[in-house]
Amino acid sequence: MSQHFEVHPENPQARLLKQAAQILHAGGVAAVPTDSSYALVCHLDDKAAAERMRRIRQVDDKHHLTLLCRDLSELAAYARVDNRQYRLLRMGTPGPFTFILEATKEVPRRLSHPSRRTIGLRVPDHRVTQALLEELGQPLLATTLIPPGESDPLNDPQEIRARFEKQLQAVVDAGACLAEPTTVIDLTGDEPVLVRRGRGDPTKLGLADE
Repeated sequence: MSQHFEVHPENPQARLLKQAAQILHAGGVAAVPTDSSYALVCHLDDKAAAERMRRIRQVDDKHHLTLLCRDLSELAAYARVDNRQYRLLRMGTPGPFTFILEATKEVPRRLSHPSRRTIGLRVPDHRVTQALLEELGQPLLATTLIPPGESDPLNDPQEIRARFEKQLQAVVDAGACLAEPTTVIDLTGDEPVLVRRGRGDPTKLGLADE
């Protein structure tokens, strides 16, 4: 049975976010709002929680999980970033972009892509998510909340509670948000590659909108 935290979208109540953070620290999986859609999140260092999150989504270890970071400096601690990549990251953060980058040793090997040693990272532009990250003091492991067998992410916390209440330990309810996933950009090659067109406009980063 999940705990329900109804928070203000612009000024989230600190005591409620502290309770949600405690659930995450204890190994819980939660649904949280972001600037693209709701996402499933768990503690970065909790292997069992990460595996439960994959089971909820029904994805395997080849599916990139994402680290939600507070800012660009935190992101750089978990990914190898050169000057060219950094310029693109600055243009796309905070915002609805996920960047595929080479993971550093700070990222547990089991969380990165099994053959490529890459990880998805992003800095969300959402006050509730940012406040929760601040309360935790470290990134959250995340994946877009797309139900198994479906293609669209969920954005209604009431629907999320109805469908996933027995699988989640917490739902942070900041009301309905957008229902469009992030734009995914792979920065591991010589040139940026648009992997998925989502809410983020790739032309903002100087990329062609394919």
